[in-house]
Amino acid sequence: MSEPSAAEIDPLEPWPDTVEWRPVSPKLITVELIARAIWVAVLLAILGIGWALQPYWMWPAGMALVVAYATWRSVITVRAVRAWGYAERDHDLLVRHGLLVRRLSIVPYARMQYVDVTAGPLERSFGLATVQLHTAAAASDARVPGLPPAEAARLRDRLTALGEDRAEGL
Repeated sequence: MSEPSAAEIDPLEPWPDTVEWRPVSPKLITVELIARAIWVAVLLAILGIGWALQPYWMWPAGMALVVAYATWRSVITVRAVRAWGYAERDHDLLVRHGLLVRRLSIVPYARMQYVDVTAGPLERSFGLATVQLHTAAAASDARVPGLPPAEAARLRDRLTALGEDRAEGL
């Protein structure tokens, strides 16, 4: 078997056949779209009030621009949520996300300081939570959004236990 060439190696797909990637919940798409719709409604209301107080052609142009941008971002959001994934290995957690700029974070269990589980009102209403890993380096923090609460609790407990086990030797 020959070695793959440098052009065939993808640094963002480590161990392609040995890592079992888990996706986030598709409900996260709905949560993200609702959050965006709320912001768009607020911006359109502000632009509408401005137009009502001082009619000028720029107000409707601004409204059209907001709607066009929100539509484009909504299409991108669907693909971006599907790009999220995580994988648990023996010594570290892998988290990947991103479309244009893809990102792969590998967080060793021994380097974790603590694990946060958060769920805002919108996430809770859809039965979702976010697991956030904190390490000593601020840039290496990883998060896994859009997990069902039971999976978030399982991941939190497993990461905490593995982090404690691995940190004992430090």
